[in-house]
Amino acid sequence: MSDEMSAASPSALPSALPATMLDGTPVPTPEQVVARLEEFRSRRGYVNPQQGPMAAALPSVADGYRVMYKALVLDEKYLDPLEKEFVWLSLLCVAGEMGTHHLKLFFDHGGTDAQAAAAFRLAAWVKGTSAYEFIAGNWQGFFPRVDAHQAYREGFDALVAGCESVPQAWCCLALLSAQSGMKSKWGVEAAITLCYDRGVPETKMAEAMSVAMWPCGANSFHDSAGVWLSLVQSGRVPASASFQAWASLPSQDGLELAAHLSNEAGRSS
Repeated sequence: MSDEMSAASPSALPSALPATMLDGTPVPTPEQVVARLEEFRSRRGYVNPQQGPMAAALPSVADGYRVMYKALVLDEKYLDPLEKEFVWLSLLCVAGEMGTHHLKLFFDHGGTDAQAAAAFRLAAWVKGTSAYEFIAGNWQGFFPRVDAHQAYREGFDALVAGCESVPQAWCCLALLSAQSGMKSKWGVEAAITLCYDRGVPETKMAEAMSVAMWPCGANSFHDSAGVWLSLVQSGRVPASASFQAWASLPSQDGLELAAHLSNEAGRSS
């Protein structure tokens, strides 16, 4: 094919954008795209690839992204700065995400090599949870004197026993966050009960669990919160009044809506 034919080929022409979205909102101009991205760079010091499509086509999503990120990641809530970055270190490790911004913050807040090694150790422990889950589900009857849940907890204690520079509460929170990110309901249950037994505040537990949404998706928080809800409802953890109030509400599994939709479909058929 000649250069002239190639240049005239439809596939070689730039895509034409619509003038507006379906709701009438104007599609951003090239100048607005650049201005939005440069504003982000000036404020945060970097631009990531996903911000490009949002700036070019999804400005309302970009605005929501900014608000969500600030509220979830940047705003100070319950975790102290280094405590939070320790949690992030384990979470990012199990998620396989670079998270260079959090690596910088870890060191900026005084993180040490020994503390990093402890976070890595916890991440590896989380990765091995499936072995204990298998034992609990399939082999427990063959090993009645080796309770899988208790063995997992004893292994955790042995794992963190030599981490003098890391408070045990940090390790419990990192375990909970990483288990949430891995979407292991068995592991999340083990981590939640451990946190309660070791006196970790529920507010810190909620923050550590919630940040898993960012690298691991919203369903990681949805699923781990569901495990927490079941533990509170069953009385297996000594929840505070606020968390008991949450657990007392009915129909939190979405099945009520599913049943309604099924009935509607049945009536229309």
